[in-house]
Amino acid sequence: MHTPLLIDQFLLDYHLGHVLLLAFVASLLGTVPLKSQKVIATVVMGFGAIFLMAPFTTMPPMYILFGIALAVIGPLLWTTADS
Repeated sequence: MHTPLLIDQFLLDYHLGHVLLLAFVASLLGTVPLKSQKVIATVVMGFGAIFLMAPFTTMPPMYILFGIALAVIGPLLWTTADS
């Protein structure tokens, strides 16, 4: 049986940026079987907005810059998608 202290020590190494990045990758992996570029673009735009709206104090600035990149790449993917 694991003690709560051991679990807390494990979780203290991670922050909101790690959780959002894991959710982003899992969402992209979930959309790959659909083979729809518009769905992938929607996921990219959505997570770009989420990364930009997340509190700046809970994650390093690198993740905010990643959100800006996603917010730019998402609409580009949408406009280049086939109808």
